[in-house]
Formats: sequence, structure tokens, C-alpha cells
Amino acid sequence: MRILVIGGAGYIGSHVARAFLDHGYEVTVFDNFQTGLRENLFNDAAFVHGDIMRPEQLRAAMAGGFDGCVHLAALKAAGQSMLQPELYSEANIAGTINILSQASAAGIARIIFSSSAAVYGSPQYLPIDEDHPKEPENFYGFTKLEIERLLEWYDRLKGMRYGAIRYFNAAGYDVRGRIKGLELNPENLLPIVMEVAAGIRPKLSIFGDDYPTRDGSCIRDYVHVSDLAEAHVTAFEYILKNDKSLTVNLGSETGISVFEMVERARSITGRPVPAEVTGRRAGDPSELVASSAKSRELLGWVPKYSDVDTLISSTWKMYEKYVTL
Repeated sequence: MRILVIGGAGYIGSHVARAFLDHGYEVTVFDNFQTGLRENLFNDAAFVHGDIMRPEQLRAAMAGGFDGCVHLAALKAAGQSMLQPELYSEANIAGTINILSQASAAGIARIIFSSSAAVYGSPQYLPIDEDHPKEPENFYGFTKLEIERLLEWYDRLKGMRYGAIRYFNAAGYDVRGRIKGLELNPENLLPIVMEVAAGIRPKLSIFGDDYPTRDGSCIRDYVHVSDLAEAHVTAFEYILKNDKSLTVNLGSETGISVFEMVERARSITGRPVPAEVTGRRAGDPSELVASSAKSRELLGWVPKYSDVDTLISSTWKMYEKYVTL
């Protein structure tokens, strides 16, 4: 089976490409290196340098024939999306239309899409399941939801089956150390904690300690990126077997607070992680935890690496080489 992984040189994309390779698929990575890295390419995968905003480049890449594609090429900074909605409209929505149009023309009838828990907005109940109201609170989440709606129409009109995978907080690195490049410009908690532990940045800001949680800090659902990657493979195989689309959450179903993450990072790294509590950020809900019951039922997906110690230790292996005195 031949798979085209669009955005396969990025942080999540490289793990997804590796998972398909591990399962015996023939993988081609398509990436423009805007956020992807050459060191994240694998010798046992083909590579095409291209941009989803260039339909002719997608057309040329897809001409070889593929059994399916994985779409991970999108901008993802929620804050930036509120300041530059035009940029996110073009890159995420128009870029996806290019992918769908060229895939349809090339006869690629299966697509796995990297969606997000941002489609839900603030939780109205916990844990968040797939039926939770979709009320995005940032433009990034809006673009992900609009892409899901596009996929529904392409399924209905073109018979293109899709798997929309709504990530919660992706974290960690391949436990076997096969991913070589650090995520560029990380905005999530764990890599920032690692940068502080390594001395790359002086301290960590903790945004609020007066939330109605067990220790006053925000609680989030972290899922190891290798567990996410495995779900892309199982979702594709579900579509192959059942000829039907699906939408699922991927989370560990276990919330970790900011303070808990920082304390375990100090213990595992053996490094000080200076931190100061600052004011709350607007729009930060107290707690976000997923229900992954649907992915267990349909895909048999059970996370293997999403415990807090594995999340931290696999990430520290990537950062400890940058430790400064």
C-alpha cells in the first residue's frame, strides 16, 4: 500500500510517516519545510519537496498513484490565527481545498486529516466526546472545523472516505529516538518546560494558580505523539476495511496539571525548572480532558506511551543535548 504523507517532515508528521513505515507501507513525504525539517526524513521513505498552495506540485506528486494520503500541513498557532485570519484561511482552508481537488482528480479515495480539539471550544461537560458542541474560540479551531465539513461533502459527493482525528495535547518523542529534529517554535507546555530545564530559556511562566482544580493550575489531556501516529494507521485501515468515514478524539483521558508536569520534569531531568506564576490568560479553560471511547471501540486504540513519565523522559532525550551550564 502506498501512502502520501503531506506535512510528513514536521513534528507530528514525521512520527506518522514512521508509523506507516513500521507497518510496512510504502511512504512518500510531501513537505515545503516551512516548519518541517530535513533531519526528520527517513531513508526508507521517498520525498517530494512541494507546497500545498501550488496545485501543480500536488498534482505531480499524486500522479504516481496512492492508496491514500494523510493531511498534516496546516498552520496551528491559535493566538496567531486571531491576528492573521487571512493567513489561516489561505493556508488551512484553501490549502486543503487544493489537496482534496488534486486527490480527487488523481483517484485517491481515502484521506486521514489531522484535526484538533480546538473545534470544541470551552468544555460544556467533561470528558469531551465527539458529540460535544462545536464552538471554536479561535480562528485556528474554526479552520479545522470547516475542513471537517469540507471532508463530509467530499465523502458525500465524491466518495472520498476520511478519518478526522481530533488531537488533544500532542507531546513526547519517539521512544526509540528515530526522530532527530526538534519542533520549531513550540508553544505547548512540555517543550517549553524542557527548554527551561536545558537552560535555553530562563524561566517558565505559569498562567494562573487559582483555577478550581486540584492544585489551582490548569489541567490538560496529553497524548504521546507515537500513540497519535499509530492511530493514523489504524484509522486508515478502518477505512480500507469498512469503506466508511469516521471522526474520533485522541486523548489519554487523564488530566495532568501544569504544576504536576513541572514537578515531574524536575524529578526526571534532575534539573531546576525556574517558574513564576503570572496572571491567567484569556480563554484558558480550567480543565480539558478527552473521551477516547469511540477510538477504542472503532479502532481498538489504546495509548501505550501517554503516561506523564514517558512523555517527559522521551522529550528530555531530545533536549538534554542542548543543556547549558
